Amino acid sequence: MYYSKKTVEPVVEETAIWKCSNESCVCWMRENFAFEETPICPICRSIMEKNNKMLPTLYNNNNSQKEVK
Repeated sequence: MYYSKKTVEPVVEETAIWKCSNESCVCWMRENFAFEETPICPICRSIMEKNNKMLPTLYNNNNSQKEVK
């Protein structure tokens, strides 16, 4: 018997992210996974800017992340 495992391609959509403003830093994070309203880069401590990126869909079930201050 032959069984084939069908690979399902992930759904890719435009996602809101925070991107480091420092040109030499490559840090970014999804907006819905950020702990602060306006995060600071965890690598170089620069200001992060809003941006968009094509990423696979992930769901954040913890709705209270941004409420913690």
